[in-house]
Amino acid sequence: MGMSVSQGGSGRGGHRRRGRKHGVMSEINVTPFVDVMLVLLIIFMVAAPMLTVGVPIDMPETQAKALNADTQPITVTVNQAGQVFLQETEIPADEIVAKLQAIAQTGYEERIFVRGDKAADYGMVMQVMARINAAGYRNLGLVTLPEQTN
Repeated sequence: MGMSVSQGGSGRGGHRRRGRKHGVMSEINVTPFVDVMLVLLIIFMVAAPMLTVGVPIDMPETQAKALNADTQPITVTVNQAGQVFLQETEIPADEIVAKLQAIAQTGYEERIFVRGDKAADYGMVMQVMARINAAGYRNLGLVTLPEQTN
């Protein structure tokens, strides 16, 4: 009483499609993946230097060698207009000591770099350094650019 109906008409049970000789391909084509990764690599290589922007100042040049720092130091900046910045945040000059004490991780041994625009008032830069020194911070450094030889 049982009757079987074939679907493909070819008598093979109809499980294969016409023109296909192999099963499903289960391999991943990595060429587009590598292309996308290379494009992302180039984008990050171009964008990374743009992310390290600070307060724009024109620093004086010296013949001193660059320092090797393991951690990012605390930076106090005085720009051409006499504004004072702690890292990249503008602060009033009389609040420098309180802010430094709040962020200094190793206490009075913390390395603090003072960056001064070469057109900034010398007295303002010295006033900032004097306040930091009077608060007990002794590890101060002035940041300059390497001297250009023409």
